Amino acid sequence: MNIRACIFDLDGTLLDTLRDLAEAGNAALMAGGHPAHPVDAYRHFVGDGMETLLRRALPPGSPEEAVRRGVERMGVAYRTAWDVFTAPYPGIMPMLEALGIRGIPMAVLSNKPHPFTVEMVEHYFGPSRFGMVAGAKDDVPRKPHPEAALRMASAWGIAPSEVAFVGDSNVDMRTALAAGMVAVGCPWGFRGTEELKAAGAHLLLEAPGDLLSLVATAVR
Repeated sequence: MNIRACIFDLDGTLLDTLRDLAEAGNAALMAGGHPAHPVDAYRHFVGDGMETLLRRALPPGSPEEAVRRGVERMGVAYRTAWDVFTAPYPGIMPMLEALGIRGIPMAVLSNKPHPFTVEMVEHYFGPSRFGMVAGAKDDVPRKPHPEAALRMASAWGIAPSEVAFVGDSNVDMRTALAAGMVAVGCPWGFRGTEELKAAGAHLLLEAPGDLLSLVATAVR
């Protein structure tokens, strides 16, 4: 295996965003007269974008208007409080530092709205840590569609088979497999080992630093 570049999911992979997402989601639900959920329930709501999150969190059979208003309310709530509890997982910063020293190209690909993705990556990791950062955009299919991931590999001039797609959910593993990339699972994230295995992960990391044993030293 010769990994020459890495694409990372954001929520549940690099950043533990669960509580801030849950607080914003529950604020949106309660503003619409709907019951809130325990924070842990949001592990299975997130991963496919904010609209899908609200569909999962709202009572079954909720009308489209409730979904639309919920997305608006959650966006407002999250905008003002996305950095209250969110932080990089232990071991993430040293791992990224080591990859950077080795000259490994890195990118972030998330189903979180693009403006939030860019702002959060710059806030927690700085403006130059990743060569490319992409969140959900109207003109690009979201994960697990492989288009955005393949665009990144093409921009690097690196074969997809030499790119590790690193994530914590079935969405990420399906993206990797569809793109012909190495599917690397992060059990420390939102979903856990069983989902990652069932989704076809090629490798599971016990800790972020384990990724370093998979990558080559880039030739500049």
